[in-house]
Amino acid sequence: MKKRLLFGFVCAVLLFIVMTSNDNTIVQKVTNFIVTDNNDVSCYEISNTYGFPHLESDPEKPILGKNIFFHETSCFGEKGIVLNPRQACAVESAALMNPESTIYLLFLSPSSISLETKEMIKQLSSYPNVKIRRIFPEAYMKDTPLEDWYKSGTLMKSKWKRSHMSDILRYLTLWKYGGIYLDLDVVVTTSLENLTNFAGAEDWDDVAAGVLGFSSNILGRRMADACLRDLKKNFRGNDWGNNGPGVITRILQKICSTKYTRDMSVSRCHGFKVFPPSAFYPIHYKKWKKYFEKEKSNSTMEILKQARAIHVWNNLSKSTKIHVNSNVPYIVIARKYCPKVFSNCNDTF
Repeated sequence: MKKRLLFGFVCAVLLFIVMTSNDNTIVQKVTNFIVTDNNDVSCYEISNTYGFPHLESDPEKPILGKNIFFHETSCFGEKGIVLNPRQACAVESAALMNPESTIYLLFLSPSSISLETKEMIKQLSSYPNVKIRRIFPEAYMKDTPLEDWYKSGTLMKSKWKRSHMSDILRYLTLWKYGGIYLDLDVVVTTSLENLTNFAGAEDWDDVAAGVLGFSSNILGRRMADACLRDLKKNFRGNDWGNNGPGVITRILQKICSTKYTRDMSVSRCHGFKVFPPSAFYPIHYKKWKKYFEKEKSNSTMEILKQARAIHVWNNLSKSTKIHVNSNVPYIVIARKYCPKVFSNCNDTF
């Protein structure tokens, strides 16, 4: 009886969301209802590190505009830092396809490396252009537009602290160093080294924040400055997507003088490129299972051939396990673009 009542309650809530929302807000409200986040961010206050060296103390700082960044904002306990094969695949693909760029994997956790992750780290470290570092948030924010904002504790009042830290860091890192930011569920399938100031449309309604590029030139600085100002002004801790894709979408709507993503041309956006969905989000999140299905895999692979990278929607797909001997699209891509990680991930990927 309790299960039936709970199921009825969930259905009633979702029905209420649909009936009281317009098309543009339905997805966000449903996302806010179902997305979960491990809100343990206690490690953000620990300055000591037991795993990777601090980025800030590295004598070789990132070369402006010549880097690709990944962030892992989870806190790990005594078990140690965990980097799963899919995350490692994202990093390897970036290193493999962009040999002239430095690939930074930045952790916030000060923990040591877990036993299960040591093999993944070993494979990534075999690439000369991969650097794995730790960042201490308070020091990382110092002398930036977000220093006082972070000290105010606004982030700690967020409903999704870890996810929103990820949102903050992608814009802050590009402000500090320029270059490209990628989510850890993005597999790079072409070189990104000739791209400067760009983002990708998730669909023709929204610009996504899973793949971003701000150069160190005037336009890139203008974009980075604007994004940090927007974050401080419009940060909402009770809205999952407002501080990530919401930021870049709002800024581009202003710079490009249009509300509509499909009208964001390079000329209208003063040199900033908004790629169509086919470039980085060739499979829409509503159809994420296509990456894991053998049925119609040929047609899916044809779609992926047009992409510069693929986004596999980890929040939705992370519990779907696939055998390394299968030939579903995600496996085919991983086998080719992260060969070292893929060859060392046991039976499932």
